[in-house]
Amino acid sequence: MKRALILCLVLAVSCVGRPPEAVLDLSPTTWQDDYDRTMQAQLVDRTEAGVATGTRGAVTVAYNGLAARAGLEALMQGGNAIDAAMTTALTQVALTAGAPISYFGTMSLVYYEAATGRVHTMNAEWNTVLGEDDPLSIPGSIDLSSPEGIYGTAVSGRTALVGGFMKGVGAAHERFGSLPFEQLFQPAIYIAEQGMPISAKTAGYFAARHDDLSRLDETRATFLKADGSPYAEGDVLRQTGLAATLRAIAAQGTDYMYKGHWAEKVVAAIQADRGKMTLEDLAAYEVIWDEPLVAPLGDYQLYTNPPPNSGGVALIEAYNLALASGMLDDGHWTESAEALRKALDVTQMGFLNLLPAEMLAQVYPGLEITNAARVTPEYAAQMWARMDAGAKIARWIPQTPKHSDDVVAIDSEGNIAAITHSINCVLWGKTAIVIDGITVGDPASFQQAQIARLEPGSRLPAPTETGILLKEGQAVLGFASMGSGLHQRTFQGLMSFTRYGMTVEQAINAPDFFLPLTDPATLQQTFRVIGGGFPPEVLEGTGYAYQEIDFAGVRFGGEGIWVAISRDPETGKLRAASHNRNNSAAYAFSRG
Repeated sequence: MKRALILCLVLAVSCVGRPPEAVLDLSPTTWQDDYDRTMQAQLVDRTEAGVATGTRGAVTVAYNGLAARAGLEALMQGGNAIDAAMTTALTQVALTAGAPISYFGTMSLVYYEAATGRVHTMNAEWNTVLGEDDPLSIPGSIDLSSPEGIYGTAVSGRTALVGGFMKGVGAAHERFGSLPFEQLFQPAIYIAEQGMPISAKTAGYFAARHDDLSRLDETRATFLKADGSPYAEGDVLRQTGLAATLRAIAAQGTDYMYKGHWAEKVVAAIQADRGKMTLEDLAAYEVIWDEPLVAPLGDYQLYTNPPPNSGGVALIEAYNLALASGMLDDGHWTESAEALRKALDVTQMGFLNLLPAEMLAQVYPGLEITNAARVTPEYAAQMWARMDAGAKIARWIPQTPKHSDDVVAIDSEGNIAAITHSINCVLWGKTAIVIDGITVGDPASFQQAQIARLEPGSRLPAPTETGILLKEGQAVLGFASMGSGLHQRTFQGLMSFTRYGMTVEQAINAPDFFLPLTDPATLQQTFRVIGGGFPPEVLEGTGYAYQEIDFAGVRFGGEGIWVAISRDPETGKLRAASHNRNNSAAYAFSRG
């Protein structure tokens, strides 16, 4: 009851705009009472989606509700959807101490420009390293099938890739932003300087990574207490080095990270750990602006990131396979075992691009499996026919007897910004390099095969699934997803909204299935669901072995996260919904 009251108070405050004569300043000093309440509220994990409604603007996030409140402040002080989304994302990283997301991580953006009716996409994802000529020998691995293996196995500077997050922030703001660039950084700088209380969950992250965070002097000084012990629940973490770095970027622009002082320091640190990254790798990094990948989803048109992003292709493929399988005739997968079985099979195909061409040719001889083919209904019909006949990339075990963050923002003009950003590794990464408060992950430690397929220095495909739905030419939904089970979660969210008429929060609160558990030796799979969500007869009726995950284990249990904001094109009413199993929040406002 107490927690519910706190959240209601926060949402009530968010419905009041700032006076028109107020001086532009996004620092929490201008919204201190609300900041304090929201900071305390986000120390508690929710059990249902956060929901907010309004007409002039809305922001929702997967994690860290305070970041969404910072983004709303950007809207209420006259910013647009890009200003709000970038402010939110910058704040999210500070609130997580750079563990699951990083200023040197990745970003994908889908942006609806209301004035022109156009949709733009931006790819600021990983670049591989120019001097990495033997990717298959990059040390390390991550084994998601075991609690011990998820934290990685090897320390090496070769596991670092060139992240485009901050380049993406700068490029998006330069093209579409309206507020002064330095203002977007003010909430994150304030959090870094003033400090933030450590939640029970974050304390667990510090404890789990204690040995890795102790390895390097700067990392130890940044993320461990003076006596070398990890931060515990209730402690206050101040990131003074990060605050100084963010001030420098805000004042000098993103070149500070890619061509300036920070770039020199990070290259030296990576090379000291036997990495091959150079200043040329950072200076050469550019975001990719491109036309969206477009496909029909029933009465809607989906606009999402095109290749080299791989998630958009997988999402369209899954939708077409669902149609080809007849899944829609079987009812919702939370009520029908047949629908659940088909949904599991359909979403299993989302990672075809990760498999060797020789393996695909052996399992599906004669079938063209390219990005262009995978988004067509004809391909889906042929693929489902083979899958239904037993040709599958992995086998479900028969029953026996008894990770990133999301932001979606909409402004009063109807512009929509949907972004996913990530460090793409498990909690700082095992190498745990930190430079002036900015964390450097180890995403190459488990993507050696994918890197080996590319020319050195090129863009690595990312599985993010972020997009915007239009209906009869009007933008009606912005969404973003994250987590190891993002493909499964995005499929479920979009199907529930587009085909079953659910609101955004109903789609999020519906019981969901996760990324399956895969035996690396046999490739046999066990599907995983949220504990207590599905009727037992539905789970049993699939004939597949399953595992129920409780709330405490979802983060590393294959969970996917999907957040969204819907817009009624007739009334302009916005409905924002956040994730339903952590410290997320949604905010909206209606008055100026």
